[in-house]
Amino acid sequence: MSKLVVAAAIVDELSNPQVLLCAQRSYPAELAGRWELPGGKVEPGEDPAAALHRELAEELGVRVDLGQVVPARIAQLDEATRQAWRELYAQGGRYQDQVDGDFSANRPQDAQEARDWPLVGELRMRVWPAQLIPAGTPELVPGEGHQELRWVPWDQVFDLDWLPADLPIIAAIRDTLRPDLAD
Repeated sequence: MSKLVVAAAIVDELSNPQVLLCAQRSYPAELAGRWELPGGKVEPGEDPAAALHRELAEELGVRVDLGQVVPARIAQLDEATRQAWRELYAQGGRYQDQVDGDFSANRPQDAQEARDWPLVGELRMRVWPAQLIPAGTPELVPGEGHQELRWVPWDQVFDLDWLPADLPIIAAIRDTLRPDLAD
């Protein structure tokens, strides 16, 4: 059975985003220092959007307006992404034994899940673009899950060392919010 995590692509303003809020993980050891979008796990029975609002309030102390979900462009991880996960988990880690093998539990089961991005193992992620309330780019203090939060201009976003499965997600977010920068 797949597990849903939720994330927000927080930008300075949804109508004309110039920067993206990126979060650098502080743990676990095999993922520390890698970049991701802020968010977290959905609790059983919890609405995904409500879970995202809860996670952002807990992690960052912020409120956001959400845009439309950025739908997945892929149903399964490609071999390059799996290899990147293998390298990350070479020394062990929670999902070390779930990089390869049957991912049938993580295949979309319905139209809702078809919007979700595959991550690793049984994890899948639903992503929304978001804007802080009030809009802007305040200095934010990272919570215990992150060692740094950074507002990054779009032309520098791919210079960060992202978690492997996040790269196609970040590209889709950029293409959705800033089609003028699409590859």
